[in-house]
Amino acid sequence: MRTKLIEKKPKEKIIEERTKDKVLKIVPLGGLEEVGRNMTYFEYGDDIIIVDMGLGFPEAETMPGVDFVVPNIESLKNKKEKIRGIFITHGHYDHIGAIPYLIEQIGNPPIYATPLSRGIILRRQEDFPYAPKLEIYEFNKKEYKKINVGVFEVEWFHVNHNIPDSVGFVIRTPVGNVLHTGDFKIDFTPMCDLPADLTRIVELSKDITLLMADSTNADQPGHVISEREIMKNLEEIFKEAPRRIFASTFASLIERIQQLIWLSEKYNRKVVIDGYTMKMNTEVAKALGYLKVERFTLISPEEALKLDPSRVTVICTGAQGEDNSVLMRIASGDHKYFKIQPQDTVIFSSSVVPGNERSVQMLKDSLYRQGARVFHYQMMDIHASGHAFREDLKLLISIVKPKYFMPIHGHYFMLKQAGEIAKSLGYSDDQIIIASNGQVIEMDESGVRLLDKKEPAGYVFVDGLGVGDVGEVVLRDRQVMSQDGIFVIVVVIDSQTGRLRTSPDIISRGFVYLRESQELLKEVRALIKKIVAKSVNQNTPWPLINEDFIKNNIKEELGEFLFKKTHRRPMLIPVIIQV
Repeated sequence: MRTKLIEKKPKEKIIEERTKDKVLKIVPLGGLEEVGRNMTYFEYGDDIIIVDMGLGFPEAETMPGVDFVVPNIESLKNKKEKIRGIFITHGHYDHIGAIPYLIEQIGNPPIYATPLSRGIILRRQEDFPYAPKLEIYEFNKKEYKKINVGVFEVEWFHVNHNIPDSVGFVIRTPVGNVLHTGDFKIDFTPMCDLPADLTRIVELSKDITLLMADSTNADQPGHVISEREIMKNLEEIFKEAPRRIFASTFASLIERIQQLIWLSEKYNRKVVIDGYTMKMNTEVAKALGYLKVERFTLISPEEALKLDPSRVTVICTGAQGEDNSVLMRIASGDHKYFKIQPQDTVIFSSSVVPGNERSVQMLKDSLYRQGARVFHYQMMDIHASGHAFREDLKLLISIVKPKYFMPIHGHYFMLKQAGEIAKSLGYSDDQIIIASNGQVIEMDESGVRLLDKKEPAGYVFVDGLGVGDVGEVVLRDRQVMSQDGIFVIVVVIDSQTGRLRTSPDIISRGFVYLRESQELLKEVRALIKKIVAKSVNQNTPWPLINEDFIKNNIKEELGEFLFKKTHRRPMLIPVIIQV
């Protein structure tokens, strides 16, 4: 009945009733205080739209065993019926990677994306056969139209990034307009894309209340180097390479892959694409016409082995030194087809993601020892960031002229650096919004405010098939095991007498080598016997055996004993068996 009544009312009246509070809530669930896991929702009355739904990558030392980190969507679960759509800025996993894990939990709303982003999303969804079928609406970044969902009117504009089909959005609401850049840079001479559409941005910026801008490189001076310069430098390497070229980059960096293919064709080289995600992305980009490849350029690894080494280029994953990546397996001699030979050329065409410095350096050292010629971005400009530098960001703010400025997509110091850029252009502290994940930003006709209120935005871990079933306690246990090992004590107690039936069995992993620690084990067994004896009440006709009480005593007293002896704290796991 309610639906019928609403249908009879004018549209303006419906919107007025649904949005009587006249306040826009903006809630970033990820992408602030970090690089990755980008997701923000906009809520006005009974309508919600989401921009991006990305994943983050775990920190090896603090998140052992975790595959990915995804946004916490707890605040959206009871608002499924309000969600009108998800708008995707581009096809990088830190902006689309969480879709298979989270979309069903929020009611499988429609997704709006450019053709390449749509293609990558759908291709990746094939790896999740039990996930729901996605409803994706495609829009062309060159055809400027409007998408109306609920009270929101969404328009888009083309930006440069290091994957084609990247866009930003202007979100029009009853209380003001928001411009969201997505990941962007300004490149006036790109190789595989059109320059950022600054004219379109000017047209859309006539009345912007809030600018939400990528701040990942806000601490870098000047402008981002053009991809045309990168192409020139890569060509110098190709000219001089005496044998095979192994070029490693991000799996989603389609523009760099295209440049490497063009250069290989120019210098009469065949190309092998290696790495599951890279092969998947290149297949999608090639099928949609975003990757131009001559008919016989791409070959298999088996075919490459039959060619002269000077005619082979291998484009692969592994520029971050990941354990099981293609380049790491090649360097360690574990690859099925390729091994490094003296005078092979290795190109690292990507910057090092913070936290990966050590693994990348170890990989470089291994390659040098095997006689490879190694080139990386610190030696020469063979990688251009996909994120705006200080002067690019300054140019954008000057063009848009927003009333308020909110840096996004970056660690806290990056957000602050972006804020300083806005200050240099005359913005006051009140006009600069530096928010945290989960923090609620309110916008109405009087302005924009950062509230103390926070929605849940902590890490949700993906571990194998589990999403969210690994929490802080599990991670803490894994860290303890990885640092000081594990010590298992198996105690068999006679249920009738309360005494030990046998000497305690001890299993040690990562703590001490049992064969060389006989004296310590002898003392441990004697201590356990004493602990069990005093933990079982023998003053009753039938011995009272409280297993939890015994386990706690073993953990406490044995833990203290082992620390005194070894200055290590292994994870203690007492196992009590009554017979």
